Amino acid sequence: KVALIVGLFLAAPVILWQVWAFVAPGLLRHERKYAAPFVIVGSVLFIGGGVFSLKVVTPFAIQFLLSYSRPGLQPMISIGNYIDFLLKFTLAFGAVFELPLAITLLSRMGLVTPRALAKNRKYAILGAFVAAAILTPTPDAFNQTLMAGPIILLYEVGIVCARIFGRRALKLHTVEAASEKPA
Repeated sequence: KVALIVGLFLAAPVILWQVWAFVAPGLLRHERKYAAPFVIVGSVLFIGGGVFSLKVVTPFAIQFLLSYSRPGLQPMISIGNYIDFLLKFTLAFGAVFELPLAITLLSRMGLVTPRALAKNRKYAILGAFVAAAILTPTPDAFNQTLMAGPIILLYEVGIVCARIFGRRALKLHTVEAASEKPA
């Protein structure tokens, strides 16, 4: 299991490149220039999510779980359960940290706008807590908040990226629409 997850982390750039190679033939030449940034940013975000999980969230989660120790009640974590716990958290955070990239890509394709994303922020916050409840292996609110907080922050980063990188796509679409109108 550990080898599989480590292999997934190490193969993330290759996996992202393969996804891009699948999509690229259907794109125009000027759209293909985004392959390298897509792979690099996606890989950095995925690995950053894993590192954030291992360095920030997991120590708090383990400390919380071990806090149930009472006289006559000794926490006994097996190595298998501990590794499974670490792997689930690490993968979940790696996937969640891809949110700004996904929002930016959706904005570039014209499927979402920064204004619509900002308008629906309250639903995104609710969705972040629901996703955190599903993705965290512990039922406590503290660990769910530790995951929902970064999701909300990443959503905000995604809105900013959509404003920065989605704007040119909107202008290009407007120019194309203006050139297609009959004179």
